Amino acid sequence: MRPKGVTFTTGLIFGYLSLRLLLTSMFSIETENRLHSYNIHTEASQKNSSAESPPNSTQILCWIMTGPKNLELRTKHVKQTWGKHCHHILYMSSVKTDFPTVELNVSEGRENLYWKTIRALQYIHQHYQDKANWFLKADDDTFVVIENLQYILSKLDPDKPLYLGRRFKRFISQGYMSGGAGYVLSKEALRRFVKGFQTGRCTHFSTIEDMALGKCMETMKVEPVDTRDLKGRQTFHAFPLDHYIIRQLQRPRPWYLIYDYYVPNEGPNCCSDFIVSFHYIHAVQQYVLEYFTYHLRPYGYSYRFKPDKMMEANLKTH
Repeated sequence: MRPKGVTFTTGLIFGYLSLRLLLTSMFSIETENRLHSYNIHTEASQKNSSAESPPNSTQILCWIMTGPKNLELRTKHVKQTWGKHCHHILYMSSVKTDFPTVELNVSEGRENLYWKTIRALQYIHQHYQDKANWFLKADDDTFVVIENLQYILSKLDPDKPLYLGRRFKRFISQGYMSGGAGYVLSKEALRRFVKGFQTGRCTHFSTIEDMALGKCMETMKVEPVDTRDLKGRQTFHAFPLDHYIIRQLQRPRPWYLIYDYYVPNEGPNCCSDFIVSFHYIHAVQQYVLEYFTYHLRPYGYSYRFKPDKMMEANLKTH
């Protein structure tokens, strides 16, 4: 007869190994599913299957939603920080100034934000559609890391109807992209948006700018892109970093996360190493974020997140 201690220890070891095998299997399935989804999307969206565009060849036109009252308070700080990294940048307002701003035939006010968006995209389509292949909308209190956005876009085909940003899930069945976090239209998505208003398939049915634009994207068969990285971390953010990065006890989703299309992560694993944007970033923080993004470097630090190598290794494994 075996001693009771030996039987208990054997059972404990067997239980531990079984649990570990189960968890490993579950993790492998989830990883494989994410890789499979990533592969399908990438293969469908790349310019050709044998080579991707280098990130620095991806041409981005940035257009900033602003107004006369914000030029000194906010917009000039965008111009002096991350705006310098855009290939082309336009400041959309209700009046023309030497800033310079583009005058759109629309009044200021929150109730006119979607009209301003419609007129801005029509203006860009008319005058700039051949100047870039991707078109980024950002508010005058958004901070954007253009190089990280270029990296994401370099794997996609601008001649396909694609739409990127922080994906929200209410009101529109395929979801829509947060206006504050900034959203990006491919050249084909821009063309379809303008066509939607020319044909009457899209209308100004709501003053909620980002949701209304998302409805037009769905109507015109523009595909929302999952902009999370291979670890499931978000790249576009509708609020400042402190809303996401503080580790929290388990609780119901706070108000600023209830719209998220994907289950959000909180704490240090909330956000991708290749973050694209933050919202509600005012003057001083624009310069702080620019410093941390482009100047601060820990001496001797070896970069830990290499998605291209990670992807290559996983493809070989699977």
